[in-house]
Amino acid sequence: TKDADVVYVLNVRYHKSMDGGKSFDTYNAPHGDHHDLWIAPEDPNRMIIGDDGGAQVTYDGGETWSTYRNQPTSQFYRVTTDNAFPYRIYAAQQDNSTVRIPHRTDGRAITEDDWEGTAGGESAHIAIDPKDNDIIYGGSYDGFLTRKNHKTGTVRAINVWPDNPMGHGAEGMKYRFQWNFPILFSKHNPDRLYTFSQHVHVTENEGQSWKIISPDLTRNDPDKLKSSGGPITQDNTSVEYYCTIFAAQESPITEGLLWVGSDDGLIHVTKDGGQNWENVTPKGMPEWMMINSIEPSAFDAGTCYVAGTKYKTGDFAPYLYKTTDYGKSWNKITDGINPEHFTRVLREDPKQKGLLYAGTETGMYVSFNDGKNWKPFQLNLPIVPITDLVIKDNNLIVATQGRSLWMIDDLTVIHQLYGEATSEENRIFKPKDTYRIRGGSRAGSKTSGTNHPNGVMTYFNLKNYDEKNDEVALTYFSPKGDTIKTFSTKNKKKDKLEVKKGMNQFVWDMTYVGAEKLEGMILWWASLDGPQAIPGTYKVHLNIKKNDSTVTSRTSTPLSTGSVEVQQSFNVLADPRAESTQADMQKQFDFITDVNKTMDDAHQSIKKIRKIKKQLTAFETQYKDNESVKTLLEKSKVLKEQFTKIEEALYQTQNRSGQDPLNFPIRLTNKLGHLNALVGLGDFAPTDQDIAVKNELSAQIKTQLDAFNQLVSDEISAFNTAFNAKQLNYLFVQD
Repeated sequence: TKDADVVYVLNVRYHKSMDGGKSFDTYNAPHGDHHDLWIAPEDPNRMIIGDDGGAQVTYDGGETWSTYRNQPTSQFYRVTTDNAFPYRIYAAQQDNSTVRIPHRTDGRAITEDDWEGTAGGESAHIAIDPKDNDIIYGGSYDGFLTRKNHKTGTVRAINVWPDNPMGHGAEGMKYRFQWNFPILFSKHNPDRLYTFSQHVHVTENEGQSWKIISPDLTRNDPDKLKSSGGPITQDNTSVEYYCTIFAAQESPITEGLLWVGSDDGLIHVTKDGGQNWENVTPKGMPEWMMINSIEPSAFDAGTCYVAGTKYKTGDFAPYLYKTTDYGKSWNKITDGINPEHFTRVLREDPKQKGLLYAGTETGMYVSFNDGKNWKPFQLNLPIVPITDLVIKDNNLIVATQGRSLWMIDDLTVIHQLYGEATSEENRIFKPKDTYRIRGGSRAGSKTSGTNHPNGVMTYFNLKNYDEKNDEVALTYFSPKGDTIKTFSTKNKKKDKLEVKKGMNQFVWDMTYVGAEKLEGMILWWASLDGPQAIPGTYKVHLNIKKNDSTVTSRTSTPLSTGSVEVQQSFNVLADPRAESTQADMQKQFDFITDVNKTMDDAHQSIKKIRKIKKQLTAFETQYKDNESVKTLLEKSKVLKEQFTKIEEALYQTQNRSGQDPLNFPIRLTNKLGHLNALVGLGDFAPTDQDIAVKNELSAQIKTQLDAFNQLVSDEISAFNTAFNAKQLNYLFVQD
């Protein structure tokens, strides 16, 4: 600070001296393990402290601090997923717990209520039992390894060698487990769990016993196996341990084909489940490289990708390697990556051969040609260290140090773009399979995750879009080919399609057209929404009406001069958790469609009633002093009363606010709309009583509509005849 006597020292807590360092007082901020402190030059009481929980602000010199839970600043190590629906993401947070969290929810956001702790500790690799998504294995420092059963809440320690090494250097460990040691299940034997020290350990009885299936696969250099720290402070928590296996993975193609990489620069492979090992370290790779990730190919057994780092020795260059012959030869594949963006992880897209994703210390890259060259893939991702990547169900999940977890929720567009440029044509991309599921996305919160959009994510490219003259429309068609909805740039309000030149995204919520809601209508617990699309194959058409004839498109059909239509099919899938059959969902669809038809007929009749009453009121005002039309004036009042009676039977006209239905009983269409809301809660068919009440209400509404139609056909017709016989002016202009 400006005051030379005021000194701060940071470690687990922070310490403040008022006498130039002769003595210190210790303080707590909301989180521990402090890394940095900023002091406002004009006000030493205003400070920002940075730590393992993020950052906090004080305005009173540290007496009170803001919370660290107001921003997504988690530091994650590794990330993985399970096979639940919706699948869950697992990761370990620096200086916090491990977490498991659904990648999407049935709500509007992913909140703290959706997070829960799981196995292991802050630095864990995590592995999920392939046979049970609630049995989780997680590690942490000192060789700590636990099995957690989420169904029962039980936790069991299954350390390979439960000799606590705290405070000892690596030379004191029988098995050198790095603080971030790998844990993984075999992709072929769901009972086989691997973990790694300097050896490969395997269990097939949930950790009750372990056996070693490898020799020491590190350099085992004695100079690197000494106590960490210096003469003042020793610091041995296993994060400092060296000569350990740091990355490993089994081939998804061949059982027993296992690759491992060490943090001291060695790569080994076994083709027979550990009976024989071969050192396949790339020739020319810098010595003492930390092998940070290994990715065996899902398309070719002999192909494997490796990401390494040398930043600890001051080398910030990217190091990515690829072999196609089981490690006999390797190629460095870093062209296009910034020479100072050191690489932590490389993953292969399991659905698209040759499509690779790389995470670096300063962001993301993508390769469309199996690593021959790379392009930045940052998009809206913050410039942040990428520690791990995982691909699940065409989603790309990214673990970061300092900005929590991020994901791209639709890689199918990337697959369709493979090696192509979007700007070359007007194009609509095939939407990914979409689940009929609850929930939705609400943006804008800094304390909750963005939920998956609920609906059919439709991506399309507009090569030359002229906002003033062009019309763009998306039309969705049912499996029978019937039009469901059209969204257009020329539409108004909710059916308005917002577009721009280039790539666009639109999410159709999978609902059909519902009943019309009249202006000012107040309903209590009622839905006018259309039914939700049932599982099946649908189509979407992109229609572009242009002001010129120079239009190109993929799979296009000329419509007229300067117009084009492109289309794609897509699938709507049932929620795997649903208890209903396809037939049940069809019954629900038909029920809601029928309810909406009746409500819409009633509301359209109310609109007509209001127009008629308005005209009759205008007539009464215009001829109120005309004795020659006294009979018609009396008839007008009677008609208005008759129409009002019908309107009030259909809808509670006294409602003016959302609470008014508590005082003024709801009427027929509100009651019918309530059935829509109830039956639409899940995926179930209507109950017998739902159908009975619907039939009863529909009959009562029909009675009112028949009365309305009778009035129009008889009384209004007679009124018009009498009006015309008197040769009255329709419009009366006063001076």
